[in-house]
Amino acid sequence: MMTSDQLISTYFETGSLPNLPRDHFIGGAWVPADSGNRMESFDAGTGAGFADFAAGTAADVDRAVANAAEGFEVWRNTAPAQRCAILNEVARLMRAEADRLAVVESLDSGKTLAEAQGDVAGSARLFEYYAGAADKLDGRSVNLGNGNAAFTVREPVGVTAHIVPWNYPTSTLVRGIAPALAAGCSAVVKPAETTPFTALMIAELLVRAGVPAGVVNVVTGTGGEAGAPLVADPRVRHVTFTGSVATGVGVMQNVAPNVTGLTLELGGKSPLIAFADADAEAVADGALWAIFSNSGQICSAGSRLVIHRDLHAEVLEQLVRKAQGLRFGHGLRNPDMGAVNSERHLAQIADHVERARARGIEIVTGGNIATDPDTGKGWFFEPTILDNLPATDDAVTQEIFGPVLAVQTFESEEEALALANGTEFALVAGIYTRDMSTALRMAQRVDAGQVTVNDYWAGGIELPFGGNRKSGFGREKGLEGLDAYTRSKSVTFAV
Repeated sequence: MMTSDQLISTYFETGSLPNLPRDHFIGGAWVPADSGNRMESFDAGTGAGFADFAAGTAADVDRAVANAAEGFEVWRNTAPAQRCAILNEVARLMRAEADRLAVVESLDSGKTLAEAQGDVAGSARLFEYYAGAADKLDGRSVNLGNGNAAFTVREPVGVTAHIVPWNYPTSTLVRGIAPALAAGCSAVVKPAETTPFTALMIAELLVRAGVPAGVVNVVTGTGGEAGAPLVADPRVRHVTFTGSVATGVGVMQNVAPNVTGLTLELGGKSPLIAFADADAEAVADGALWAIFSNSGQICSAGSRLVIHRDLHAEVLEQLVRKAQGLRFGHGLRNPDMGAVNSERHLAQIADHVERARARGIEIVTGGNIATDPDTGKGWFFEPTILDNLPATDDAVTQEIFGPVLAVQTFESEEEALALANGTEFALVAGIYTRDMSTALRMAQRVDAGQVTVNDYWAGGIELPFGGNRKSGFGREKGLEGLDAYTRSKSVTFAV
């Protein structure tokens, strides 16, 4: 088994990686696209293609769902303790294959190798977490009186569909399929068309670990050709989607005729709220990584700094200096910031910033498309900070999904709250203050699915994650992540 260093050296020498999976994974086997068509995957760090993969259509989806329906009947009747053991084995295999998974994710997505390694480690931990829940999904007895007896059971919902985004192709996949498998469901996965490979690799690992063939299937391709027929299939009983608001609305429309269950994790414009008594350096460090991690391509990124006027100058000076010191480059060389995932998305980020420039918005640092300083290639955008933004500016209200921070100032707590809640999104909020009374009041009043105090990335897989309003509905991670994949049945006896 090649180490990450060996894999990286091989890639930079040859422009490819050996033994990448390039077909659908259906029924426990590699299956070419029914149409015979293929798509190309690109290295965001160079802009060059490095592999191709199957372009799925409705015919491939139909075969995958049929296999999942058959696999469900086997998996739902597998003893919970055995499901627990199998999912723990998946975690072990993921750790054994961690080097390869991380290199592939970094290459496929453009993120840094360190970020990809964190995704893989967290994903293995997700399998362990839900393995521990697999044999604890109990019902309860209910005292009805009058000679009647009753109890409830939690049953798996059936075939589940998972539409996985390109920004976290490994961890977003696993946070959906791990609880689904723990509950006894089967799954069909449609990874993003720009990041297909880790989903295929993990599906093969699942079978090696003992998950029966057909329980987890992966169909690659575009959203229109493969994703749409998957979510519209009446045999699918729950859809988990992570992506844009516009696409999420389309998914809702597709599942409505079948009354299919749905979890949506959509966009964000999450505020990091810093009060006058906050530690300036802690705020600057928190804001730096809240927006520039994964080149800002995170639904929960802290893309707005809502800061008290008295702290504004000090924090901004530190933040600009830190942002200008970030090294960006090819993800496999492990810089501070990697590439933007695609040329198309890079153009969208640049368009947002150019329109802000045209409106007269102050760009205090960054604001330009860039390339790898070593090679002059790739899809990069400079760490960018926009200052003194009005509440209604597009850079405040619209999700840019890139390394672009919007800075707003306030004087009173009420003004801070109004700014924090002033967009259509409500995913995450961060609060920086030494006054815990202020922190608690704001945590109670800010509209967000997750609130952190004095550490923007606090939390973990044990806590539920999801949004309100146009950030979506439903929760993933934590024990709440099992709710979407189980249903309660009550049974009553007259005795």
